[in-house]
Amino acid sequence: MLDYASLKVIWWLLVGVLLVGFAIMDGHDMGVGTLLPFVGRDDTERRVVINTVGLHWDGNQVWFITGGGAIFAAWPLVYATAFSGFYWAMLLVLWALFFRPVGFDYRSKIDNPTWRSVWDWGLFVGGTVPPLIFGVAFGNLLQGVPFHFDSNLVSTYEGSFWGLLNPFALLCGVVSSAMITFHGGVYLAHRTEGAIQQRAQRWVRASGLIWLAGFTMAGIWLALGIDGYVITSVVQPEALPDPLAKTVSRAAGAWLGNYQHWPLTMLLPAIAYLGCITAMLLLRGGRSFAAFWASALGLSGVIATAGVSMFPFIMPSSSHPASSLTVWDSVSSQLTLGLMLGVTLIFMPLIILYTRWAYRVMAGKVTAAYVRENNHSAY
Repeated sequence: MLDYASLKVIWWLLVGVLLVGFAIMDGHDMGVGTLLPFVGRDDTERRVVINTVGLHWDGNQVWFITGGGAIFAAWPLVYATAFSGFYWAMLLVLWALFFRPVGFDYRSKIDNPTWRSVWDWGLFVGGTVPPLIFGVAFGNLLQGVPFHFDSNLVSTYEGSFWGLLNPFALLCGVVSSAMITFHGGVYLAHRTEGAIQQRAQRWVRASGLIWLAGFTMAGIWLALGIDGYVITSVVQPEALPDPLAKTVSRAAGAWLGNYQHWPLTMLLPAIAYLGCITAMLLLRGGRSFAAFWASALGLSGVIATAGVSMFPFIMPSSSHPASSLTVWDSVSSQLTLGLMLGVTLIFMPLIILYTRWAYRVMAGKVTAAYVRENNHSAY
């Protein structure tokens, strides 16, 4: 079995991979939902848009469920503290997600314009709210969350739902929403043609500019206006988890420290810019499939930038910095991490292979003719 310190870092990487997988796979479904009321001008066009993701959106939810399960199993203190502190925000995400299965299944059951319009906007909510809330959550993590542990390691959250909606967090929410809309637009341009494809391309350009501008503003704000966190005591990576067995201080520019220690990590924000810009150029040149993967690369760069900036912190505490949760002191036992790693090494390749096969089977353009020919079976 691998040593405890290595397993802690490996699971930090694996959780990051799951978050990236969720952003790429379920992200383009949500992006399509966000664009649904705007790129589809009539019922047939909107059915075309829905059917680009209708056959696989539920399969992509596996990444969301697996990510949540991995956090619960690998980082139990993070799971408990985050879901307590972000309780209403997480409920808002779940309520928004309820619109997706019901909307996909019931939207076209009744041939009534009002009925279908209501579900179209329901799918819009289900695609727009989750990435916005997730971005706001990351914005709060970068600033620190007001919580502390008592001597029994029971966490107490000292903030409120409205306190989460601060300016920097909202900016991060805008970045998250823009990049998911961008990703969905690229996918939509790949799977459609004609007027829908052209409208999707216009939304890609608009959301791409917002993504790049917002990401740049957030980086400058983080570097100049937000104090990061630094562990000021001796770190013992092999030690048993105890979030109260360290000292932590806040320091200006601390979130940039890892880029100074490991200069190669500077490639990560560069990848975010490169992926977004390359995707726009490829899409403009008609290479939509390559544009999708360039967009996925850009999303990966954004998420990796946030993760590396905070490392080894996962959930810093703004009210009691010593209670901050890190890679070293918020994890499960060595046995649990080792067993989970073995299971992951078996099943993750199977999920990837199955997903690749499913998308290969469902490849091709979705057209108005397809919807009319399959009027009773298509979404």
